[in-house]
This record gives sequence, structure tokens and C-alpha cells, in this order.
Amino acid sequence: MNVFQFKPALFSSLKDYSKEKFFADLMSGIIVGIVALPLAIAFGIASGVSPQQGLITAVIGGFIVSFFGGSKVQIGGPTGAFIVIVYGIIQQYGEKGLIIATLMAGVLLILLGVFKLGTIIKFIPYPIIVGFTSGIALTIFATQIKDLFGLQMESVPADFISKWGAYAENISSLDLPSVFVGIGSILIIALTPKFSKKIPGSLVAIIFMTLLVYILKNYAGITSIETIGDRYTIQASLPQAQVPDLSWVIIKGLLPAAFTIAVLGAIESLLSATVADGVIGEKHNSNQELIGQGLANLFTPLFGGIPATGAIARTMTNINNGGRTPVAGIIHAIVLLLILLCLGSLTSLIPMSCLAGVLVIVSYNMSEWRTFRSLMKNPKSDISVLLTTFFLTVIFDLTVAIEFGLILACLLFMRRVAETTRISVSTDELDLSEDSDLSLNQEKLTIPDGVEVYEIDGPYFFGIANKFEDQMAQMGDKPKVRIIRMRKVPFIDSTGIHNLASLCRMAKKGKTRIVLSGVKPNVHQVLEKAGFYELLGKENICSNIDEALIMAKTIIDQLNKSTNHKPEIK
Repeated sequence: MNVFQFKPALFSSLKDYSKEKFFADLMSGIIVGIVALPLAIAFGIASGVSPQQGLITAVIGGFIVSFFGGSKVQIGGPTGAFIVIVYGIIQQYGEKGLIIATLMAGVLLILLGVFKLGTIIKFIPYPIIVGFTSGIALTIFATQIKDLFGLQMESVPADFISKWGAYAENISSLDLPSVFVGIGSILIIALTPKFSKKIPGSLVAIIFMTLLVYILKNYAGITSIETIGDRYTIQASLPQAQVPDLSWVIIKGLLPAAFTIAVLGAIESLLSATVADGVIGEKHNSNQELIGQGLANLFTPLFGGIPATGAIARTMTNINNGGRTPVAGIIHAIVLLLILLCLGSLTSLIPMSCLAGVLVIVSYNMSEWRTFRSLMKNPKSDISVLLTTFFLTVIFDLTVAIEFGLILACLLFMRRVAETTRISVSTDELDLSEDSDLSLNQEKLTIPDGVEVYEIDGPYFFGIANKFEDQMAQMGDKPKVRIIRMRKVPFIDSTGIHNLASLCRMAKKGKTRIVLSGVKPNVHQVLEKAGFYELLGKENICSNIDEALIMAKTIIDQLNKSTNHKPEIK
């Protein structure tokens, strides 16, 4: 039995670790920690929690993902993808509900890893991923308008459409200095890569705008620009762990949200790890990565953190700066911890409109609008999945979008499989020039009078069962023997078994005999367990078309003898 083995990438990386690798990881970890600082603060605030909780998530979640994960270069922490779902949970259940939902998601992720379902996550259709990612990006952008323009509003509606209505009503209250800081931050972030690829634009924008706003407040008398300290109190310490009170009612109510966090975290972390594999030329352990993500989401909420997952932007920053082992990710977490403990009070000076500008750039990068546009040229089924997931994410919420999108994708997949399964019928000759289950070296076989040969090419499941029945009904006159060739049927499900059994019973009533040909061993075993030996007779389940035609001729001879009628042989 192939049992899951607990093998974090860190353990294998340390076997041939060297001083050169450590210094490379050290430099990369410091740089990634600095890059992660503004993002952790921005994601925390946008999610409806404090900036300190965003930093705690980056510290604890980032450390655990690197220590226990299955990728050598993955950097974990809060990401923009969780903003919408976290904000919605807090609005409905409060921070206690968020903690419980994240804990449950951690357990689900661990189970996904233990039961080796990491590879299955990768098969989620691409239009679903692009649909909800683009929807999240638009939603994040919509949540930042208030701070970006310094609008004087008591609260922002949770609903997307109502949000824009409220913005329109309060547009006259915008604060020009805040607008200048927000737009200026966006321009700095966008233009920084033209001058330096190493220094993150978000860090440059935050440092510059924080100094500017400090000068404006203290020396120019401009006090209308809101900062983090005006809204939150940041403590330069880690909080004590707290285990929430659990009840079945709360767990049951939060299960859909926990499922969404788990699926979203699994998708994002494995996509990030896969992209990283292509750059460094190695392969991550997807199941171990899910274990690491699960452990991160099991411990982080106990200290007030929010959901954590693999962050592709920070992971690529790690790779580009020379990080090649999980030690770099651990150092990045330590750097953030030192910043929180030693410089935490300085973060209170950061302007809210500057953080809004950072998140506007994040939402633009997440939008994947070029990919979205290219997918609109794909088949209609892909477009329907893409647009459905996108609009459900924007108008309703991410939980509904992912669940409905997955259901729609599954239905479309089953339809496509049903369309690929072909059913053909022959009444005169069989062309055996192609691959077949024929035991003799012949190119054609003659079909006796009174015999029809049906061939099913593809899986015999509930999507094709009725199609086969309808095609038989369209044939008109009932033959004496129907041979059903199943040499190209890789599997049969319970609906297919039920349908086939019903056909056999109806044929028996109509005095038509059924003979099965070329049944694969796994399908044969399923039919045996379903009682087809008793229904058809073991002799009527043949291993190849030769035997099936001989059996059909034998049946017709017996029927003709019983009616004193000699068979007419072609």
C-alpha cells in the first residue's frame, strides 16, 4: 500500500547545505521580508482586520509553510485572493468566526495532503481559476476607492453594486491631498521597475509617501490625510495563543466558508509552486505542500492571524534574489518578526491612501485581463464557465462562485465525455482492418441474418446510457440477436450497469437475445458482481467478436430449429 510519507522540503535541502547556500538564502530572505512588509499590512487592513494581524500571518504562516511545505522556494503569507472571503466572514460571523473557519480549512488542507489529493487540485479548469481571480481583483479594487480618494463615509456597503452607489453619493467629500498620495503611490509603484528590478515599488511608495505625509502634517498643517495610526493601534509584540470555543452550529454554518478557504489556498499555493518549479528546474511535492499549508492555517489563527497560502509574487522575488531552499522563507519570517517587534510603531504613520494605491496595483496584477480576453475566444462552454464564475464572485461572493463554477465545469466535462463516446451499428459486415478484439487474422466478418452488432467507443456512464438506449429504439425492427461490442469501454458506472440491465430485460421480453463482446477484465468483473451471469448467462459474455458471432449463430440456429425454419446463411 502506497502510504503518504511526511517529507518536508526543508529536511532534504539541509542534507547538502553549505555556507554559500546560506548566504544566498540570507540575502534573499531579507529582501523578501522587506517586500512582504507593505503587502502583509495592506492585505490585513483590506481583509477587515488590523495591520498587525496581517504581519502575524506573514510571520507565523510564512515560517510554517517554509518549514513543513513541499516546495524549496515557496513563500507563504496573506494574499489578495483571500481579501474578499475573509472580509465576508468577518462581516457575517466576526473575527471569532474567521478563526474557526481558518482552523477548519487547515484541517481540510491537511486531509487533502494525507489522502494524496494534491494532484487532483491541479485539474480544476483554468476558466474557473481565471474567473474568480479576475472577480477578486475587481472586488479588491472596489474596496479601495474610499481610502484612495479619502471619502468621508462612515461605512462601505458589502454589496458590490451598493458600494459604487455609496461612492457616487459621497464623491463630493473626497480629500484632494489623499487623492494626490494615492495616485502618486500608484505611479511610483508602476515606474520603479523601470529604474530598479531589485527594489519593490510598493516599499519605495510607502517610505516616500509616509515621509511626505509626516512633513505635511507637522510642518504644512495638512491633517486630512488618514494614516494607519488614526484607525488602528499596533502593538509591537506577538499576542498570546487563544483557542476559540467550538460548537456544532458554528462549525456547520462555517463549513462552506472553510471549504472555500481550503480550495482557494490549495489552488493558489500549488499554482505558485508549479510556476516556481519551472523557473528553478525542480519538482515540488504537492501533497506535502498541502500539509504545510494546512499546518500554517491551523496555527496562525490561534494568534489572531488570517488565512495564509503560497504567494507567487513573493515566491518569484525569492527565486530572483537567489533563494533556493526553505531557509530563505524562514529568514523572511524572522525579518518580519523583527520589524514587528522593533519598528511596529512606525507603521502607524503609513497613509491609508498609499496602502490603497498598493492594493490597486495588486488588483491590476491579479486581474489577468489579457488572459481573460484571450479566453473569450475559446469554445462557448469555457466562456460560460469563465463569465459565470467571474460575475458570481463580483455580485455574490467567492464561496458561491467556486461551488457553482465547479458544478458547472463538471457538468460541461461530462457532456464533453458523452459527446466523445460514439455508438455505431452494423448489420451486414464488420470492417476489422483497424485494431480489434478479433482472434483470427481477418479483415472482414459477415454478420448472420437477424443479428445486429452495436459498438460503444468510450466510457459507458450515466452521460451515455440514455443515448445508447435511444439509438437502439430508432433501429425499428427488432433483431433476434444483438451483439454489444465493449472492447473500447474502459469503465462502466452504476447508471450504465442499470441501463444495460434494463436493456437486457426489455430485450428478453421482446424475444431478442443480448450477447456482449470484448468485455475488458475490469468491466467484466463489475458485470459479474452486478449479476449479469444470471441475467444473460455466462456463455453470452464473450471475450472477442469471433466468439460472439459464433454464439449469435448458435442462438439463431436454435430458434430456427424450434420453429422448424431453416436459417438463411449469407
